[in-house]
Amino acid sequence: MSGTTWPVRRLRTSLAAAAVSAAVVVTCAAAPAQAAQQDKLREGGVAQALWNFAVSPEAVPGANDWSCRPSAEHPNPVVMLPGTFFNIGADFVKAAPRLKNNGYCVFAMNYGFTSASFGRVGGLGHNRDSAAQLDAFVARVQQATGAAKVDIVGHSLGSSVSMWWMKKMDGADKVAHYVGWAPSSHGTDLNGIVRLADSLNAMGFVTGLSEVAQFPGVLEQADTSDYTRELWADGDTVPEGPEYTVVMTEHDRVITPYATQALKGDDVTNIVLQDMCPDDKAGHMGLFNDDPTLQLTMNALADGPDDFKPVCEGYGMPLL
Repeated sequence: MSGTTWPVRRLRTSLAAAAVSAAVVVTCAAAPAQAAQQDKLREGGVAQALWNFAVSPEAVPGANDWSCRPSAEHPNPVVMLPGTFFNIGADFVKAAPRLKNNGYCVFAMNYGFTSASFGRVGGLGHNRDSAAQLDAFVARVQQATGAAKVDIVGHSLGSSVSMWWMKKMDGADKVAHYVGWAPSSHGTDLNGIVRLADSLNAMGFVTGLSEVAQFPGVLEQADTSDYTRELWADGDTVPEGPEYTVVMTEHDRVITPYATQALKGDDVTNIVLQDMCPDDKAGHMGLFNDDPTLQLTMNALADGPDDFKPVCEGYGMPLL
């Protein structure tokens, strides 16, 4: 054996051992990161929303974990309400996982179910009754989490029901942030159809029909309804209430004119999507999977900067 063979072999053995040790260290360090990545909930899209609407109307990933305890960073549980004809399984396939993945306790409720809902179509019942359902749900969330206040995210009618609860049922003291997606803030003329029906003296007949057919909550969103007039008779906001954020789209064909969705008052931020992202064609329904809308929502809930600008990508459905 030569004089250099043994040292060389020892060197090779030492290098190999070091390489194995390094690989073990890297693998062990990467394992928690990989596990954390695997724990992240997948955000759903349109296909998942359609599936959930029919198959999972009462559940959506990320929401209604009653064992969740709010963190110091996100002390307010987020309570989400879908729009008319929607349910939580469909409306929050993107938002609930996004919020949960970012450390929020997330809760979502269906409301306004009637015999015409077939267990899937929400927002049909009287809106005052839906507000009472919200009151009970928030009480349950507070009891489960120990939170003094919640944040509210409402889509379309979900925002109006939330407003009734805050303004007429003293719910505002329990809310830190309110975010409305295309809210029926002051009702809708439904592109002039309500005005036409009024001119033909047909609204009374249609309202009566809605009672028989079990969808009065739909008609109560008309800007001429008693519900709408009573809700907004005393102004738009509650003094010393929550921070209000409204996200609107110029392409809304349901709550019209879209500019009536804006609120007036202190602590109000009104945002037109197209002022941020001119190419965003998301319609009224499309806000549920519109990424700029979700970014703006996250910023509002986190008390982010007033001049926040979302990344203009991942636009929602250009529908209604």
